[in-house]
Amino acid sequence: MSETINQKPARLLSLDVFRGATIAAMILVNDPGDWGHIYAPLEHSKWNGCTPTDLVFPFFLFMVGVSVVYAMESKKATLSHSTLILKALQRTAILIAIPWVMQLMFHPDRGFSHLRFPGVLPRIALVYFISSILFLKTSQKTRDWIFAGALIGYFIIMTFIPVPGIGYANLEPETNMGAWIDRLVFTTNHLWSESHTWDPEGLLGTLPAVATGLFGIRVGTWLKRKDRDENVKVSRMFAYGVIAVVAGLAWDLFFPINKALWTSSFVLYTGGLATIALALSYWLIDVQGRKKFTYPFVVFGANAITAYVLSGFIPHYMGMLKIGGSSIYQTLFAPYFSPVNASLVSAIFTVIILWLVMWILYIRKIFIKI
Repeated sequence: MSETINQKPARLLSLDVFRGATIAAMILVNDPGDWGHIYAPLEHSKWNGCTPTDLVFPFFLFMVGVSVVYAMESKKATLSHSTLILKALQRTAILIAIPWVMQLMFHPDRGFSHLRFPGVLPRIALVYFISSILFLKTSQKTRDWIFAGALIGYFIIMTFIPVPGIGYANLEPETNMGAWIDRLVFTTNHLWSESHTWDPEGLLGTLPAVATGLFGIRVGTWLKRKDRDENVKVSRMFAYGVIAVVAGLAWDLFFPINKALWTSSFVLYTGGLATIALALSYWLIDVQGRKKFTYPFVVFGANAITAYVLSGFIPHYMGMLKIGGSSIYQTLFAPYFSPVNASLVSAIFTVIILWLVMWILYIRKIFIKI
């Protein structure tokens, strides 16, 4: 549904900028002109490790946690918890359904029998819903214990519990505990299309992904405090971020940083970097007042989920357009650039097209709330 906003509520500009920059990055890395020609930093790590692209999704889930604080803190005083949870459940159901509908639209020949159930939007939905409940129903101290329990519990499950049919715990793509659970729950017909044996957004990985959301809730709660000086907030956020990054790198020695598995070390490492990045954004934009560069990112941030959903539709239909019998990519980009640069320029072109759509919504003060 959509609503027209006549008066913009008071909020930190840095949050919209951070969210908008993250969405722009998600679109950029998800829509290259040619998947066979991509600059290394714009690719995900093959398995263990972390590229700049691997930071994009956890940064967004981190901001989901921060946004939960800002969206629900004031509403708790006027709306019942049951009402807020019902609204969160409705949003969760919509976010889960959207990619399923898109798959049926784009690949009607596959039908429901080969629908991929996990995915980016379903993971966002589950993290949002669980984080919302925990924010409403628990104290920060309890959430800290849940955060630690999720990371340690996931580490134990993945590295100590034998995988049925395999006989030993391991962190390989197709034979780890998470892959086994996904095949058991979803069956191979409903997993990632490239292998059908495991899924990078699988069910078990939701546990540490929720921890990423809780990381954002902790930072958002700190950022929203009114009894701390702005400089104190910034310095503490930098300190928390550095500590988390160091802890993640230390844990990486025996539980590797891995986005596909969303390992506990990955949660700490990316959460720490997200905290540092948000602290820098907050200091530059809201404390120092440097706002001239923010507008393009605010446009994306104001309708973040809408931009992401449209990034699945617009490139799909752009790819069907023909100019003189050739695709837009083959006509406008491939003849004039090297393969890797043509792929990058095409991705940037997609970001610009989507930005223009978001800009039209923004100037009309239309903010789509899913």
